[in-house]
Amino acid sequence: MGVIFGVYLFRLGRGSAEIGILTAAGLAGATIATGWITWRGDQFGRRKALIVLALLWVAGGAGLAFVSSFIGLLLVVFAGMVNAMGTDRSASYVIEQAALPNLVSDRDRTWTFSWYHLVLDAGGALGALAAALPIILYRWRAVPIPTAYAAVFLGYSVLGLASAIAYSFVSKQIETAPTRQETPTVSSASKKHVFGLARLFAIDSFGGGFLTDAVVAYWFFRRFGISEVQLGALFFVIHILNALSHLGAAWLAGKIGLLKTMVFTHLPSSVFLIAVPLAPNFIIAAALLLAREALVEMDVPTRQSYVAAVVHPHERSFAAGITNLSRNAFWAIASAISGVLMQNLTFSAPLIAGGSIKIGYDVLLYRKFRHIRPPEEVR
Repeated sequence: MGVIFGVYLFRLGRGSAEIGILTAAGLAGATIATGWITWRGDQFGRRKALIVLALLWVAGGAGLAFVSSFIGLLLVVFAGMVNAMGTDRSASYVIEQAALPNLVSDRDRTWTFSWYHLVLDAGGALGALAAALPIILYRWRAVPIPTAYAAVFLGYSVLGLASAIAYSFVSKQIETAPTRQETPTVSSASKKHVFGLARLFAIDSFGGGFLTDAVVAYWFFRRFGISEVQLGALFFVIHILNALSHLGAAWLAGKIGLLKTMVFTHLPSSVFLIAVPLAPNFIIAAALLLAREALVEMDVPTRQSYVAAVVHPHERSFAAGITNLSRNAFWAIASAISGVLMQNLTFSAPLIAGGSIKIGYDVLLYRKFRHIRPPEEVR
């Protein structure tokens, strides 16, 4: 979905601004769902919430297969929380992020998140290859492009249904202990850490909102005229690099610590990104993007492990919810702006703006949290 969403909308005749708005609508839907999960998810039941969210995903894919008007697409994408990020940043992701660290020890926490994200990105790599399906169906079977896209979106819905079924078999161990409290009790120290991190993550996500897979794929599609088949291959390699980088992140964190791993890998990745629009041809631009992607996701498992480490176990749903809520909200805002910048300022503006903002985030994060260490790093 991250690879083909922007290209599909362009083929429907949508301009850059409309593509940005529709991308933001999916993130806005995910943001509202994340807010509800943060405050009511544990009381509603984590497993039940995962199933409901997967069924909304099914509805979003089915809607994309049959709706083409702008208002109709806006409603479908919002209600279905259609994710054009290219990575899992949904409300379901928040539930999983809160549940995983409670099932392992502190020393295993970072490796657990790393393997978790390796599986996610391996799936993302296969999904990126599937972005070539519309063109393959058109060339090999003479299936009209709109019909081919509809088939892909229905396949996306089938995967959502498969997820809902799989979630129904998840162990009850992911549930929190029953409580009569409407909201979790969170210590003042944990609130300070969580809200401080959430503010900084909002900056990072504002930069990341300019850089959804849909926007980057659309940029390569328009800048170099490459097809969905080439885009699928490019993003397949990207997700493979992302997946492998998670294991490297866990190993590096064991050597230099979680926070240093987050900052010292993330910052150079933004420098590579800013250089992409300066590339004279597709080969160099793709090489710079791949260099960026080999590093940029190393902060994901380490960031989540760090957030889980600086709060008490019963506060992890709150911490995961608040930090992801801030991320989703600012992703949505920046995604809406990115199309406008592409259309009215310069076509490469999202890449330059996103990379620059992320560099600022890395500097601020290190300055503010370098003295706060997780339990496993305290000797």
